[in-house]
Amino acid sequence: MSTQATSGSVKSYAAVDLGASSGRVMVGRAGRDSLELVEAHRFPNRPVRTPEGLRWDVLSLYAGVLDGLRAAGQVDSVGIDSWAVDYGLLDADGALLGNPVHYRDARTEGVAEKVWATVPAAELYAATGLQYAPFNTLYQLVAARSSAQLAYAKKLLLIPDLLTYWLTGELGTELTNASTTQLIDPRTRDWSYDVAARLGVDLELFAPLRRPGDPAGLLQRRVLEETGLTGPVPVTTVGSHDTASAVTAVPATGERFAYICTGTWSLAGLELEAPVLTEASRAANFTNELGLDGTVRYLRNIMGLWLLQECVREWGNPDLGELLRAAAAVPALRSVVDAGDAAFLAPGRMPERIAEACRASGQPVPETPAEITRCILDSLALAHRRAVTEAQALADHPVDVVHIVGGGTRNALLCQLTADACGLPVVAGPAEAAALGNVLVQARTHGLVGDRASMRQLLADTQPLVRYEPQGDPAAWRAAEARLTER
Repeated sequence: MSTQATSGSVKSYAAVDLGASSGRVMVGRAGRDSLELVEAHRFPNRPVRTPEGLRWDVLSLYAGVLDGLRAAGQVDSVGIDSWAVDYGLLDADGALLGNPVHYRDARTEGVAEKVWATVPAAELYAATGLQYAPFNTLYQLVAARSSAQLAYAKKLLLIPDLLTYWLTGELGTELTNASTTQLIDPRTRDWSYDVAARLGVDLELFAPLRRPGDPAGLLQRRVLEETGLTGPVPVTTVGSHDTASAVTAVPATGERFAYICTGTWSLAGLELEAPVLTEASRAANFTNELGLDGTVRYLRNIMGLWLLQECVREWGNPDLGELLRAAAAVPALRSVVDAGDAAFLAPGRMPERIAEACRASGQPVPETPAEITRCILDSLALAHRRAVTEAQALADHPVDVVHIVGGGTRNALLCQLTADACGLPVVAGPAEAAALGNVLVQARTHGLVGDRASMRQLLADTQPLVRYEPQGDPAAWRAAEARLTER
């Protein structure tokens, strides 16, 4: 597929969007009243378990990016987003010191308690606003403190910044992704120097901070030669945390909305102008990550469709449509699990682990793939309900509608169950939200779209959306919630 860049009112942008299970290069054609997205190339993201632990095959990912740019054809700009927290280390010559460690690797087990012995959890939250997650970059760096790689490292680049460096030769640290490291103060939007100093983290490892819309360099000559593109082709800094890009692409027409970015994870929360750093917020495990234009993504991480993806893999990849139809026929809320439980973080044996969790809580044990799938989807909808309800109360920010974006928009059963659970209308779409948010930031940098409200209106006008109204008895969801909270 080839898309020629134009010099008129419509331009073409390559959005490199890397997820935990696959990567893709999408081409967005954006104008003042038009927005189209097509897939140029999709490639797998397969982590590798080495004797040292679980690692990302970042060289394969980079090859996929180059193949995608070649398939995209001539574009006006390139932007890169990916998952958060993971990083590569560079030596004094700028060479990569080994494949980046996967956030699901076991190296951070027990590390949080060591960190809290120096900076208590409440102080850490008050300084950085970040929820506890065992894989936060801060815990990874503390876990790696005695490693040879970190001792030799001269620079640390988060995954999208590493790929940008290989494309352009320019070093930078994009802010929305940096805010997931637990080393950023969400009030100043700069490094939390006190936290880093107390924990012995050398902030000189990080390249200078960049913000969405900042230039990130030009494709190097060797990249142009390999992709067949004609230079100069700029790389534009976007919200390089894929959730930041996805929230940018929420097609809301007002401010009273919640969002759920669905995929391997569900990220459920609100867009705010300032962080919520209260002790109640910390106890509820909400995070304050930075978004476009200085906004705060106030949200909770939920295990997401990872639960179903792992089960489907264990079952030999049955037809997903048939599985969802069978799940829809299973009685609702028969059994539920805590979809935010870290017990489900690691890969392997997911159907058995879900069954064990139901057995341990005294609920009926799901046995068939359809029953387990229904348990997962009911549990995710319940977790969505809990996050949306608690976020409104903690931030004093009521909402009238829930927007679901990302891959989960294709799961009509999950969207309807979320509407039922939340007792609010759900607007589902777009599915490729991260790529669209990526494209929109590039387009805004080139003057083709205006502020966030204009970007969202363009999405609402051009993207297919499906609305789900709440159905059923809200008391059933309250009772299911009580089953989990009373354990």
